[in-house]
Amino acid sequence: MANIARITEIVEPEVKALGLDLVRVILFGKSDVGDEEHTLQIMAERPETGQLVIGDCVALSHRISDKIDALEEAGETLIEEAYRLEVSSPGIDRPLTRLKDFTAWIGHEAKVNLTIPVDGNRKSIVGNLVSVEGEVIALEDKKSGRVTFPFADIHSAKLVLTDRLLAATKPIDLGEDFDEIDEETETQED
Repeated sequence: MANIARITEIVEPEVKALGLDLVRVILFGKSDVGDEEHTLQIMAERPETGQLVIGDCVALSHRISDKIDALEEAGETLIEEAYRLEVSSPGIDRPLTRLKDFTAWIGHEAKVNLTIPVDGNRKSIVGNLVSVEGEVIALEDKKSGRVTFPFADIHSAKLVLTDRLLAATKPIDLGEDFDEIDEETETQED
């Protein structure tokens, strides 16, 4: 199985070289199905917008592919199985993978899955993010009220798509990348 920590160590400098922040690195896919490829998913964002436009995805994908190819040529195989590389934005109902994500989205609804239960036996909680103090997160759970848990106990977390989240999300800045793609499409169609 692939070493995600090593892959992250390789990917993060490539992300930073483009002025982006790394949100998540995961490898998924079923190893028991012979035909299905694994997917190495890299999520990144521009720190000032929380977005990743198509041009960013293309540039980052090329940098990561080139780096992995160079390592394989040098004898280091990061992923044994066949895989495809997917570079994407975290999206509106984004995963919350860093403490700063929880801080940035205080007041919004999140679904958090924990490795250690809270309130007796609950590992899954849904509610509004209330605060982050040090490495302790407080969430106003819909079932049991305020719940606190350490960041280290989180298995996975993501924002819940709500009208409030949609209203708070910055509109996608298509900028110059969109114009370039539109021009390329028109040229190809002629």
